[in-house]
Amino acid sequence: MRSAAIAISVEQAEQSQHENAAIAAGLKRQDPELLDHLIELYQHRLLRYLLFLTGKREVAEDLFQETWMRVLIRGGQYNGKARFDTWLFAIARNLVIDLSRKRTMASLDEMSDVSDEGRGFEIATDSPSPLDEFQVSEDRAEVAAVLLKLEANYREVLVLRFHEEMSLEEIASVTRAPLSTVKSRLYRGLAALKPELEKLRGCRTAEAIG
Repeated sequence: MRSAAIAISVEQAEQSQHENAAIAAGLKRQDPELLDHLIELYQHRLLRYLLFLTGKREVAEDLFQETWMRVLIRGGQYNGKARFDTWLFAIARNLVIDLSRKRTMASLDEMSDVSDEGRGFEIATDSPSPLDEFQVSEDRAEVAAVLLKLEANYREVLVLRFHEEMSLEEIASVTRAPLSTVKSRLYRGLAALKPELEKLRGCRTAEAIG
């Protein structure tokens, strides 16, 4: 059984490498059909990621368009060695950081871990959760709203790990942070998420009893 699982894993890795190489070749020749296919394949995931980072749909949509423009213009820089979505999300993240600096806001790289001195980045709370339209069940929508309350550093790592199912190494590549920092943010993010989810369960239990 173990040898069969290893064989499947190797086969999947080889297939992924082949797909990455094909994407890299297509981007170098600026294949319009490939770009349309990539947009169709990754549009919902990319927009969800940007919504989590910015908390505002209008801003996320602008950055979404700009990200694909960067892919079109700089596609030749993708060499196929890493997964395409890792490269795509790194572009999107850099655009968020650039926008934050222009607006004299704290960038993702400048946001510190939670400390007694206060919270770094606060998401807008005067509008419905931007993830509502991407969530199918009520439970997931509620969890998304809870995630939006967390520090941006922690929220980003949690989204990449559990929504995008990226490995810790891939998250480190996207965020350009040491692996140890990614692990720390994931641990702290889960620790911050746990009491919020417990509050949510408590409220739902009280409503059920009432």
